[in-house]
Amino acid sequence: MIAEIGLAFLWLAGALAIGQLFMGVLALRNGDGQGAAYASAIRPTAILQGLLVSLSFICLIWLFMVTDLSVKLVATHSHSLKPMLYKFAGSWGNHEGSMLLWVSIMAASGALVALLEKRISERMMIATLAGQAFVSIGFYAFILLSSNPFERLSPVPLEGNGLNPLLQDPGLSFHPPTLYFGYVGLSIAFSFAVGALITREVGPAFARAMRPWVLGAWIFLTLGITAGSYWAYYELGWGGWWFWDPVENASLMPWLAATALLHSVTVLASRGALKAWTVMLAVVAFSMSMVGTFLVRSGILTSVHAFAVDPERGTFILILLAVYIGGAMALFGLRANTVTEGAKFQIVSRETALVANNVLLMALLAIVLMGTLYPLVTEAMGEQVSVGPPYFNPVSAIFFVPMLIVMAVGPMLRWRKDSLQRVTTAMAISAMTAALALLALVIFAPDAGLLPSIGLILAAGLAIASLYPLWKRNLRRTPLPTYGMVLAHLGVAVSLAGMATESAFTTERLVASQVGESHEVAGWTVTLEGIEPVAGPNWTALAARVSAKSGDKVVMLEPQSRNFVKPFTNTSEAALHTQWFGGQLYAVLGEQAADGRWQLRLWWKPFVHFIWLGGLLIGFGGLLSLIGRLVQVRRRPVKAEHGSADPAMA
Repeated sequence: MIAEIGLAFLWLAGALAIGQLFMGVLALRNGDGQGAAYASAIRPTAILQGLLVSLSFICLIWLFMVTDLSVKLVATHSHSLKPMLYKFAGSWGNHEGSMLLWVSIMAASGALVALLEKRISERMMIATLAGQAFVSIGFYAFILLSSNPFERLSPVPLEGNGLNPLLQDPGLSFHPPTLYFGYVGLSIAFSFAVGALITREVGPAFARAMRPWVLGAWIFLTLGITAGSYWAYYELGWGGWWFWDPVENASLMPWLAATALLHSVTVLASRGALKAWTVMLAVVAFSMSMVGTFLVRSGILTSVHAFAVDPERGTFILILLAVYIGGAMALFGLRANTVTEGAKFQIVSRETALVANNVLLMALLAIVLMGTLYPLVTEAMGEQVSVGPPYFNPVSAIFFVPMLIVMAVGPMLRWRKDSLQRVTTAMAISAMTAALALLALVIFAPDAGLLPSIGLILAAGLAIASLYPLWKRNLRRTPLPTYGMVLAHLGVAVSLAGMATESAFTTERLVASQVGESHEVAGWTVTLEGIEPVAGPNWTALAARVSAKSGDKVVMLEPQSRNFVKPFTNTSEAALHTQWFGGQLYAVLGEQAADGRWQLRLWWKPFVHFIWLGGLLIGFGGLLSLIGRLVQVRRRPVKAEHGSADPAMA
């Protein structure tokens, strides 16, 4: 009965989305009188829609928690012996459940917009909610017509198939939802942009209303990508943190577009400039989230991350992408002449730096998009081509390097008009720090490699430059968004340093070891002390007891080779030891050879954890900025009419 209730809630929510769209259209067309009645009903409709679809998703979670094997999705992706955490998170660890999570977050976000947003005109609010309903309808149709998560199964099996063992990790409870929150935040930004174009109200008020959603989406995408990278790093046992996998790129592309949009919406909100840029980037950012959805769910990719489903569903998503993005582009073309130029600024100004940053981000996005789609195009033409780090690393560096330089200099500049002479000292200090890093590399690490050396040099300069906005300021009176910007830019420098050191200085050893035999790796003496069987809740394993000694310090590692029965799969569970001011020792247990030796793969990765530490700093910086913006809104409410350009609200 729970499944039928969940499906009924989903159908009702879809019907309300259709009603919300038509109410929005009629309210915009009829104006006063009858239009006012539709206008007054659209907010409650959006709130009720969000409530119903959330209840539908709660029903699905309940079905997984009790392992109701009469539901096809549960029987296919769960098992009665599975730990409770993975029963809960397994509700979205599949195609149908993940799409229901997507539409639940989308509807709940639309409800929050209807409930809380007071800073834009009522007409623009109606257009925005109608645009959000238009986006939601396609996803409701997709779920109800081709991906029903509540489909019953007859006869009922005695046991379920279980969850993919690679997904049976705490990362499943964090990584997908954070990415989905990011994607859906971009859909809200897209709806705001559509609403602004329809009502011809592209201005600071629109930007201030949209900015928290863009910032929230960017924070979630940052944390989701960071968590996904670390999850793959320790779970897959390959010792890598980024593989340029097409599905990894599918989350990176929206993040690049969201980063550009965040910069652009900040300029529009604070200075009334970059109006067309902001609207266009909102469309591009949501387009990239749709492209990512298509790649993951179309069945055209083979990836440990992808939900490979039948091509018909991929065609459905492709049609949605064409309708949404094609429609938005057509609307932008029709209304482009109504989007005024906005406030002007001089060539040497913070606005110019942000525009340059956005252009470089879009170039990076184009590189990643082409590298991701090119193999698919060639495969469709009968030729298989692999595109990986030899393409992505050097080609992206062409634009990534100048982008980091602009990132270092931009926050030093004033809005609208400035001179380079004023910031000469600050730039000189950053340049001197970078030069010292170069000198240290020449003396102590001449074989570090070109790209890692460039990365370390730029990381040193950017780290110092990122602190400049706090120079000579009263730190107690400094706004939270300024602290957020500083932390986010500093996080980029920390991540870059981690990437560069890992690439330049990693030591790897693959050994065949007898029990009691020792091996050397980067100053560590590693000894295989023994192998013993271990039993988990739904798996068995062989666990290696490995001692690692460096000087007087001895640590124990226990890498495992696990076997799952439902479904039958063998996985490697890496063991890691982290020294926060040193690096990470990484051990993986392989198979036993005929002569009784065990394969051990050992890595020493200096400062590799800085990659994820930097990602957390970036996300925390975004969170501080978001809190600061919301506090400013609470203290200084902005009138909706045409939007004030009060700099304090920027």
